[in-house]
Amino acid sequence: MKTLEDHTILYDNECPLCVTYTRAFVSTGMLDEAGRKSYNESVGKIDGVDWDRARNEIALVNHRDHTVAYGADAIVAVLANRFPALRLFTRVRLLRWLMSKLYSFISYNRKVVAPGKVFEGAASCTPSMHYGYRWAYILLTWFIASLVLANYTRLLVPLVPASTFGREFLVCGGQLVFQGFAVWMLHRQRFVHYLGNMMTVSLLGALLLLPAFFLHGMITSPVPYTIYFITVVAIMFLEHYRRVKILELPWVVCFTWVLYRFIVLGIIL
Repeated sequence: MKTLEDHTILYDNECPLCVTYTRAFVSTGMLDEAGRKSYNESVGKIDGVDWDRARNEIALVNHRDHTVAYGADAIVAVLANRFPALRLFTRVRLLRWLMSKLYSFISYNRKVVAPGKVFEGAASCTPSMHYGYRWAYILLTWFIASLVLANYTRLLVPLVPASTFGREFLVCGGQLVFQGFAVWMLHRQRFVHYLGNMMTVSLLGALLLLPAFFLHGMITSPVPYTIYFITVVAIMFLEHYRRVKILELPWVVCFTWVLYRFIVLGIIL
């Protein structure tokens, strides 16, 4: 059990993923008990930290030589201390580049994956807006949600006509345009923030539908799948409502979210 001593990792305490993996670093002995502090409670209290950069990339402070590693380099430093072979992989330029991009993709989108209790609160560890990573996230979730929904409709036949990936992709894209226009008119500063959160809700719905595919061989009636689908949509609505409140958007955004679905349902049926 090799512990990385005299190091402190500064994590976002409003990010469930950050809280979980940094806690695991301590509980498994990779870092000592004092090796984990929240960004929010440490701002300005530790010398040598670029606090603006630390919002975007988790910082690992070395108290011995007063250096700071950020992002993927910080994570690798902790893991490689326990698993030295990991350093061999990071010496490959392509792998290092891929790790850096993957880390940045997750880090810059973490607030739309799991938002805090308030939108960009004082002294919060909210990352800067990176439009490239945000739109990449929107496109990825758009693709996944469309793929899952296209296959799920086959479980609803004959109550609902079977769909195709192309149609679901257009429907999901239509919602992006429909809701995007509504938010742009109401509060354009929240436009991209909202679209990211909305697509996380769509991704949540897609993931909740996945278990139903494992029951297809045992349950052939479309009724249970339809009831489950309605339940998932209800969960999505509640989560969408919660995120709209965090973004301080008017309730009408929830109304248009439901309205679009009824419009699409009317066209399909």
